[in-house]
Amino acid sequence: MSLIVQKYGGTSVGDVDRIRNVAKRVIATVKKGHEVVVVVSAMAGETNRLVALANQASKDPSPREYDQIVSTGEQVTIGLLALCLQDLGQASASFQGHQVKILTDSAHSKARIQKIDAELISKSLKEGKVVVVAGFQGMDVDGNVTTLGRGGSDTTAVALAAALKADLCEIYTDVDGVYTTDPRICPDARKLNKISYDEMLEMASQGAKVLQIRSVEFAAKYHVNLVVRSSFNDNEGTFVVKEDKCMEEVVVSGVSIDENEAKVSVRKLPDQPGIAAKIFGPVADSGVNVDMIVQNLSEDGYTDITFTCPQGDLNQARKIIESIHKETNYARLDADSDIAKVSVIGVGMRSHSGVAAKVFKTLSSKGINIEMISTSEIRISVVVRKDKGKDAVRALHEAFELHKL
Repeated sequence: MSLIVQKYGGTSVGDVDRIRNVAKRVIATVKKGHEVVVVVSAMAGETNRLVALANQASKDPSPREYDQIVSTGEQVTIGLLALCLQDLGQASASFQGHQVKILTDSAHSKARIQKIDAELISKSLKEGKVVVVAGFQGMDVDGNVTTLGRGGSDTTAVALAAALKADLCEIYTDVDGVYTTDPRICPDARKLNKISYDEMLEMASQGAKVLQIRSVEFAAKYHVNLVVRSSFNDNEGTFVVKEDKCMEEVVVSGVSIDENEAKVSVRKLPDQPGIAAKIFGPVADSGVNVDMIVQNLSEDGYTDITFTCPQGDLNQARKIIESIHKETNYARLDADSDIAKVSVIGVGMRSHSGVAAKVFKTLSSKGINIEMISTSEIRISVVVRKDKGKDAVRALHEAFELHKL
């Protein structure tokens, strides 16, 4: 008998009828001889509703109380799914994060899982029950409810699969796998049969919303067998696996876009040792997630530093930099949220040259100006104007012939 962890996102459990369909899918898995642990998100739109309530109650909700509020969405879903399972004749038990002792740090709204006590889940499985666990939440050492950030149910599922040494972790969503790019942008985007952990991690971090970044990190670290599938059909899905030799033959596997980026430019900084540390130390301490960084060549003893961050962190980044104006003595601070980050990703880049040149030539031929460039071993990212972002994706998808994969 194998153990399977299944995770269902908000659209998959959007109403009671959909929850009942999830229950039928779970029961079908049990009838094939598997033990099943199910992780669910809040019903579609529910977390947004709870966030709005918190913001109505307070202009600046305390992180602790914020987590108390937004974590309740999953509590409703686990109870409803357990009831549907029982109504269909399948023994089940639902648990919140603190009940199965998902221990996290105390970083409210973006907590990280530190340890999971699987004893209660194992006991329930031995009793023949399907175990239904609330995603997105845990508790810190003081017993406070914590949440893992948007998409955190993915991380809950993969972490549970690792802790339980599950044979497979299935992430069910409203798409039937990982595509070469967003099909809404490129109708000829192709579904990938498999993708490496590293490629998936890059795609998730560069704007692809199929999996949360930390869930992929967990899967790679603990070698969790992971598959992304649709809860609305029986298609095979995309397996996220350890890199193999045949993957290196494909130079580029996908193109992603992130339209939730902002750019901050600190103009005419004194070009002296330690100036970058004076900027990025306080920015990091404030929790702002800096992505791309460019520093111009010194001119007349001055330099410019430009970096990108999530749009949600833009105001915080501006406040921090404005607060250190006297220490850094910069001339001007510019902020720009009208940008998009487009990334070309593939493990084949490690063994193939000319990818960057092809990216730049392709965008140039379409009249798309590149404002910033960032690279890793298997990724090339560029910042362009937001209104050119989708055009860039389509051009690169065609240039690398991803529709033929």
